[in-house]
Amino acid sequence: MRRLDLLVIVVYLVAIAVIGLRLAGRQKSAKDYFVGEGHMPWWAVSFSVVATETSVLTVISLPGGAYSGQGFGNVELALGYVIGRVVVATALIPLYKRGGFVSAYQYLGCRFGPRLQGLASLAFVFTRLLAEGVRLFASAIPIKLLLDEFGVHAGYRVIIVVLTVITVVYTYLGGIKAVIWTDAIQMGLYLGGALLAIGVLAGHVGGDGFRRALHAGRFTLFDTDFGLAHILTSPFALPTAIIGGAIFAMASHGSDQLIVQRVLATRSPRDGQKAMIGSGVFVTVQFAAFSLVGALLWSYNQGRSFTELGLSSSDDLYPDFILHGLPVVISGLLVAGILGAAMGSLSSALNSMSNSTVADIIHSLFRTTPSEDFLLRVARLMTLVWAVLMALFACAFSAGTGNVYLTGLTIAGYTYGALLGAFLLGRLVRRASEADAVIAFLVTVGVMTYVVRGVRIDVGAAGATVPTAIAAQWLVPLGVMVTLTVGGAASLFHRAPAGVQVVADEPGSGPDRAAAAVAPD
Repeated sequence: MRRLDLLVIVVYLVAIAVIGLRLAGRQKSAKDYFVGEGHMPWWAVSFSVVATETSVLTVISLPGGAYSGQGFGNVELALGYVIGRVVVATALIPLYKRGGFVSAYQYLGCRFGPRLQGLASLAFVFTRLLAEGVRLFASAIPIKLLLDEFGVHAGYRVIIVVLTVITVVYTYLGGIKAVIWTDAIQMGLYLGGALLAIGVLAGHVGGDGFRRALHAGRFTLFDTDFGLAHILTSPFALPTAIIGGAIFAMASHGSDQLIVQRVLATRSPRDGQKAMIGSGVFVTVQFAAFSLVGALLWSYNQGRSFTELGLSSSDDLYPDFILHGLPVVISGLLVAGILGAAMGSLSSALNSMSNSTVADIIHSLFRTTPSEDFLLRVARLMTLVWAVLMALFACAFSAGTGNVYLTGLTIAGYTYGALLGAFLLGRLVRRASEADAVIAFLVTVGVMTYVVRGVRIDVGAAGATVPTAIAAQWLVPLGVMVTLTVGGAASLFHRAPAGVQVVADEPGSGPDRAAAAVAPD
């Protein structure tokens, strides 16, 4: 019977590549390749944003977390993310759209100069290479376990290569249009799978199962422990989730090209704002759905521990139910949804890295704007280059040691504060020069490297004191404060630069060279 599940998975992998290419159409320019000439519907872009930030680990870890006592804590996190996205939609999306940008870092180039633009782009592509490489390998771990259950014994490297090749086919040829449409389909598949699992579980446990999970705290939304050490180290502490989460979302969705590129593909500033805010709503619904799966699984398994269930960790909970608790073909569809989560985040990373490389780095090497045909060829070449590098990096992890999931989570902490801080420095400190911004950026990366790697807070747990890292949400505001402090202080040692332009304060005020970066007249 598992052959039917395998057939479903194979059909899905072929279909998603074909559908992506057909919906994307022929790419005529680099701007079309990167932002779809700004003609994508807001709802599809919103789905793509959600799929981009959702990895395999998100899909499988949320049910396990809710089962083990986190309850609906991830929904609490999503509420903070919504607030941050509203700020981004209000303050930054009009800035990018009216400036005619295809890269978020073109604003830094217009406000400060090409050196900071290039530095921000380098920080983005290399941290994205590290983060997505780790993410890709980490995604291969549960996929391998699922395939082993189906009788397909593939190594991590084989899974990584196959996922990368299939994803590159439609990303290379179809550009951002193919990425957005396939992301939307993949989000529908894995979220639909969660809703299907909820229906099956609700039928098994009934209303009594909901009541038992509620009384056991599996629906707890807010963490109201206001101890200082808890607030600084727990991602679910209420101030951390709401305040820290909002600022973290401002960085991840306002200064990270991975997300900004999708919003730039919308038709207007208004559509970009709807896509950004809508993505926050959809993420909240998604987190609630997967958390509900975990709560219902707790009732379904009568609250037994993972050891009693024969599971090695909480991340095995949802895959185990997919394989053994759902009918044939349905389980195949849900496994295909997990594959879709991996491919969605990978395709988005490849296209955004190619975008930033061409628009922010390669373009600055030319005195005149290159032809559209040349830029399109370079864009596709860089997609292949980054795909190869990412696959090689992910494969290297299979021979290494260490917690790759935690490694991936901490990588953003090195640069998000510096990136968001650079944007705020440009908007808030008008006398700041490019030299001030570059110095502040580099100092912030250095400080955050020390904080991420070396700073620990003693937290009491089970009668013992455990050194614990600062919660990821607080790394961004800390980095922003360092950037603004250093950049603002440096700006006091010289005269205000003449002719400072804060781009796109008014409609149509964006500089021609920003749009010309990939779309010359």
